[in-house]
Amino acid sequence: MRRRSLVALGAVAGAVALVARRRRARPRVDVLYEDGSMVSLDPRLPQAERMLGAARHALALARAGA
Repeated sequence: MRRRSLVALGAVAGAVALVARRRRARPRVDVLYEDGSMVSLDPRLPQAERMLGAARHALALARAGA
């Protein structure tokens, strides 16, 4: 009985860790169009990297009060 409890506790802890890892903020690029459609770009694409760089720069300026 005790062994089953430990296995169940381990499974729950693993599930919680997996969910927390997936919720970790990862940069991504979502392109929204006027018609309401959206495309998510892989952040490793050169186009996405350029957009993420521009977004990081804009956020840094906004945080600095510029």
